[in-house]
Amino acid sequence: MGIFSRLGTLIKSNLNDLISKAEDPEKMLNQVLVDMRNQLIEAKKQVAVAIADEKRLKKQLDQETATAQEWERKAMLAVRAGDDGLAKEALVRRQEHDGLAAQYQQQWDQQRDAVEKLKDALRALNAKIEEAQRKKNILIARAKRAEAQRTIQQTMQGLQNASAFETFDRMAEKVDMLEAEAEAGLELTDGMSGDMLKQRFNQLEAGPGVDRALEDLKVKMGLLQAPSAAPAQLPAASEAAPEPAPQLESGAERPQGPRPSPLRGRDK
Repeated sequence: MGIFSRLGTLIKSNLNDLISKAEDPEKMLNQVLVDMRNQLIEAKKQVAVAIADEKRLKKQLDQETATAQEWERKAMLAVRAGDDGLAKEALVRRQEHDGLAAQYQQQWDQQRDAVEKLKDALRALNAKIEEAQRKKNILIARAKRAEAQRTIQQTMQGLQNASAFETFDRMAEKVDMLEAEAEAGLELTDGMSGDMLKQRFNQLEAGPGVDRALEDLKVKMGLLQAPSAAPAQLPAASEAAPEPAPQLESGAERPQGPRPSPLRGRDK
């Protein structure tokens, strides 16, 4: 193979590859539909011309038929008038128009069959265009879905890079270290500058919590008996004893009962 043949093959292959990459399915399908619709318009024009020819032939056929009938009527009129020579001439004219009518009949039959075939082809073309429209929508949806899947796949391939995840892990460890240092500093600050006595009492109050929970668990398991009820609290000082009755001072007169009436003594 010569150098020029190889160079030509290389150029063609590169051009075909560029064209294939530049092809957009949606744009290509839209262009195909535009071309098909233009063909449909041209086909409709051709069918319209054929229909017009058919109507013209039919009109000429009817005209020749009517003319032949008119010459026949004239021949009958000449026969009634007793003019056979004139009747023969009228019949000759009738035969001429009958021949033309027969030719127009043949042409009209052929044109009518051709028009029917053209109409069928036009309907088939219209159906194909409608089917192409439906397929176009499906193909465009499939193309967009494939493009989305390819984009997602490329994104996933980019996420599989280990350096990005290593950066996230390193930053997470750094944040954990900062939080631990902050908590340690806060604990040291509270332990060194806080009220030690208050802290001891807080520890004392929080200490029995675990022991009490353990004791409740043993009672629940039946290993210990429930503690007896706590003794009733003593009443408050204000409620314990009633107020003492007021005592009379020494020398004060006590209240006496009613004195006997002197009249009663006299009666006795």
